[in-house]
Amino acid sequence: MTSASCLRAVAVIAILAGCASSQAVLVGRARPAISPDQVRIYLRPPETPYEQIANLAASSRGSFAISAAGKMDKVVERLRQQAAKLGANGILLHGVADQAGSPVGAAVDVENESTHSPYGLGFSAWAFFYSKAGDGVAIYVEPPKTSPDKSAH
Repeated sequence: MTSASCLRAVAVIAILAGCASSQAVLVGRARPAISPDQVRIYLRPPETPYEQIANLAASSRGSFAISAAGKMDKVVERLRQQAAKLGANGILLHGVADQAGSPVGAAVDVENESTHSPYGLGFSAWAFFYSKAGDGVAIYVEPPKTSPDKSAH
């Protein structure tokens, strides 16, 4: 494989990895950023008071996850990262579903440079990739209020 072919292959991989898709639209007040590990996922609204910060959307596109579970984990990871940047300590998850991707192709051309022959050997492949996409609302959940312990008196 020539160095030009190697560069083309690396460029294709870089383009695919750069297709990560995520969005955040502010609907409230952002807070100081926190660690994504501190962002909790809610499947229904919490019972304690909370504020909406942003509408979020993310997909697993561009990740190297292969399994459905791996793709779902990538979507949740990206949602957590977005929420954490906005200071949200929770995500009210609307859902995660399959998303049809676009076909991706790759080709490798092997030439015999020493003979400068017009004939060469090559192969190509393409695949239609599916990804997962999810959305939710980044929220700030008020910490529970603790009442003073009356037994200490």
